[in-house]
Amino acid sequence: MLVRPDQLATHLAKTLAPLYVLHGDEPLLVAEAGDAVRRAARGRGYTDREVIVTTPSFKWDALRIAAANLSLFGGNKLVDLRIPSGRPGREGGEALIRYCADLGEGVVTLVSLPRLDWQARKTAWFQTMQQAGITVELNAPPLERLPDWIAGRLARQAQTASAEGLDFIARHVEGNLLAAHQEIQKLALLHPAGPLTIDQIKDAVLNVARYDVDKLRAALLEGDIGRCARLLDGLRAEGTGLPLVLWAFATDLRELAWARGALDVGRPVAPALRAQRVFDAAHIGLVERAARVMTKREVQAGLRCAAHIDRVIKGLAAGDPWDELQQLALRLGRANQRESRNH
Repeated sequence: MLVRPDQLATHLAKTLAPLYVLHGDEPLLVAEAGDAVRRAARGRGYTDREVIVTTPSFKWDALRIAAANLSLFGGNKLVDLRIPSGRPGREGGEALIRYCADLGEGVVTLVSLPRLDWQARKTAWFQTMQQAGITVELNAPPLERLPDWIAGRLARQAQTASAEGLDFIARHVEGNLLAAHQEIQKLALLHPAGPLTIDQIKDAVLNVARYDVDKLRAALLEGDIGRCARLLDGLRAEGTGLPLVLWAFATDLRELAWARGALDVGRPVAPALRAQRVFDAAHIGLVERAARVMTKREVQAGLRCAAHIDRVIKGLAAGDPWDELQQLALRLGRANQRESRNH
């Protein structure tokens, strides 16, 4: 059964199918739809989850085994199957057909795929999955519809913008939904709920200042202490909102935690980060390098420090938040540099 992206939330509120197939050319939308399915499954008692990422050497028996291996405590299970290539091959296609013929109780299966061409859509395995479950195609909206998409996202955070403001954001991101998503999040951090002026949007989106948050994130991951200090001083002088600066630190630290967790269990970093909606290849490379030279304890200490700074910003703890941010940057940079010399 085909379901439009805008119908998925309504569908999940009413029922939960045994199989969901997500595919499309926009990783952000595929990831968000997957999150919606996972939340709905957890809400209905599917507390056990197993993630399976296929590779050229993947053994397809693992899919059947995952579905059969239910929790010893009687909990239901979500099987999260990801096929990055979109091509399971002959063996995989046959395994998927057999799998769809025996969708047992107590298991919900989520299959995530990239954009499929017309040939892939006509394959027996894809047609079988369409018939057995719910299929959602998630492509980026065309440029002429991007302002409407942005307006919808702003509405989720109780903000509105004029047609001029929406067009400004759309032109700036040039059809990149992940960039649009980040700009919209930035507006939520910088401004309260309600209408946004065109000047507020331009100030947030253009961000042409030398000392910007993206450069700060890169400097943090590179362990460049001096550059971090200069960037923080510049951001402070320009009156940048503290919540946005802390967001940069916290986001990098969360990504480092995900990457370090993957490394600790012998898994590749890139798929682990993409599963958390981190898609930029250059940024993933910076995160992986930093995660390899920092310890789990150092990353966790950084997260605790970021949480303390959040309390300072909110007036719940004593201290100067800018000084605290400088100290956190210094701590992370020293740990990064010390470990990198040892490797």
